[in-house]
Amino acid sequence: MSGSGAQTEEAGPPAVDSTIPHSARVYDWWLGGKDNFAVDRAVGGAMLEAIPTLRQMASENRRFVHRVARHLVADRGIRQFLDIGTGIPTRPNLHEVAQSIAPETRVVYVDNDPIVLAHARALMISTEEGRSRYIHADLRAPEAILADATLVGTLDLTQPVALTLIAVLMLLGDDEAPAARVRTLMDALPSGSCLAISHPTQDFNPEEMGAAVAAATHGGMTLVPRTRDEVERFFDGWELIEPGMAPVMAWRPDGEVPADPYAAYYWAGVARKR
Repeated sequence: MSGSGAQTEEAGPPAVDSTIPHSARVYDWWLGGKDNFAVDRAVGGAMLEAIPTLRQMASENRRFVHRVARHLVADRGIRQFLDIGTGIPTRPNLHEVAQSIAPETRVVYVDNDPIVLAHARALMISTEEGRSRYIHADLRAPEAILADATLVGTLDLTQPVALTLIAVLMLLGDDEAPAARVRTLMDALPSGSCLAISHPTQDFNPEEMGAAVAAATHGGMTLVPRTRDEVERFFDGWELIEPGMAPVMAWRPDGEVPADPYAAYYWAGVARKR
């Protein structure tokens, strides 16, 4: 993510820079999408050489989003979501999963890739009872996200909100104070709100993850894997929901726990504000 402001879909699209890789477009390529450029495919391909199962890992992240949405809506009564680092739409999107259970659910998506902005209308197709909106903004400027007119007009911050940060904190180096950015968002949410995070880690395969980091860095893209303890610190002060911090494939799987839950190199967790 880059930049620092917030811009709604109606404000007009910023220019697309096809010379710099963007995580949303790299992810799109891994998932078989077509909204990417040669520079994205070059970085994504180099990372794929380092970790041959990256495409499957990207898919596991999408499945985690769906499981989180179903659990929070059906079991926790959540009816509002703030999804930062949305990526290029891949159906079913979060609001489609949530609204299939509770049609009145409201979702605000946030990303900073102009191509995601170009697809914002697909993200804004909602049920009549609910709402789905998009903000062009950056996690590095949480105050701007919270003050954005679209967010203020869509979400009621006096009622519980689910903040979802799926495979996005990896894009911020420690020098960019990611924990402080997340804390600003957490502090703005009321009791009963939830935070969902998935984050790549070197814990499961240091050699492959190290090679992927080198490939990303060489291609001009930030990738910061973090240990279990480092990821868990993002939840400080909130109560982790069972099963706590887990490999992304093992967080409330739809069926049996996979034979090798460490095959996707991500930690995942969901916590609730008391």
